[in-house]
Amino acid sequence: MSDQGNRLGRLLSWDAAVVLVTVVVLIVASGAVENFGTSRNFTFLLLDLLPIALVALPMTFVIVTGEIDLSVASTLGLTSAVMGSLWDAGLTIEMIIPLCIVLGGVLGALNGFFVTVLKLPSLAVTIGTLALYRGLAFVVLGDGAVADFPRAYTSWVTGTMGDGPIPNVLIPLIVVALIFGIVLHATPIGRGVFAAGAGEQAARFAGIRTGRLKFWLYVVSGAVAGLAGVLWTLRYSSARADNGFGIELAVVAAVLLGGVSIFGGKGTLPGVLAGVVLLASLQNALRLQDVSNEALNIVTGVLLIVSVLLPNIVTSARTAVRRRRQAVLRH
Repeated sequence: MSDQGNRLGRLLSWDAAVVLVTVVVLIVASGAVENFGTSRNFTFLLLDLLPIALVALPMTFVIVTGEIDLSVASTLGLTSAVMGSLWDAGLTIEMIIPLCIVLGGVLGALNGFFVTVLKLPSLAVTIGTLALYRGLAFVVLGDGAVADFPRAYTSWVTGTMGDGPIPNVLIPLIVVALIFGIVLHATPIGRGVFAAGAGEQAARFAGIRTGRLKFWLYVVSGAVAGLAGVLWTLRYSSARADNGFGIELAVVAAVLLGGVSIFGGKGTLPGVLAGVVLLASLQNALRLQDVSNEALNIVTGVLLIVSVLLPNIVTSARTAVRRRRQAVLRH
């Protein structure tokens, strides 16, 4: 089997393991946690995972290139604050929504400029913009909230298809996920993303403009975070500067849990979506058990560490076994 086939097999096995764990968690929680298996809770579970899944899609691309974007939650919060401010100023919701998405793209472009033009480390840059964008959100809206958004929009975001438990917003999410999946796994752009993560210098020699690629990935990441801010605001019918606070850790944890290497060059989008469902299911089950938000943060942190540590342990073990076999064959 070729090296590419071996890599694909390892990724698929990791994806399968994450899916299996997710199924086990869902089955156990349905039997052990009161109300977890109800259709009403299923709707809430899907609504809860929506912003994480949405932001995780472009985050997957960014991390596969070997970079990171920790400012996504603050971008969400700032777009929510601007949305509330514009609504309070009398603009129509049809004008506000595209403006917020464009704002998210501009915020992402600023990250991309610092990382690709000024050659600054993405970790340091996005930690800085995490604080900057969140601070600007409070400057725009303060500690208050803006509500009374059009009922037609809020009802659609929180509503379900017919009398079933499937939220309306799940269908657009699936469409967007399919688009991202095709781009990542079946287009030259996706091959460029993997090449940039596997070795940026080699990718440049192969004719891939890695700087431009990463810049636009940050723009897309920001725009999608802006869209997530709009949906978050409409779901709760409340624009606040602290909306989405802390979800960047959940997004990164889900992406890494789904098999994307923090060092870049590896990962699949189906695995990431499985990681999102696993993380959201655990959080939902724990909330039903009246577990505090502080404890949920601990769980997210543990999963984040495990998602980084476990693949490295597995890789080291496989390397050791392969070397031992080679040594045996030599003798």
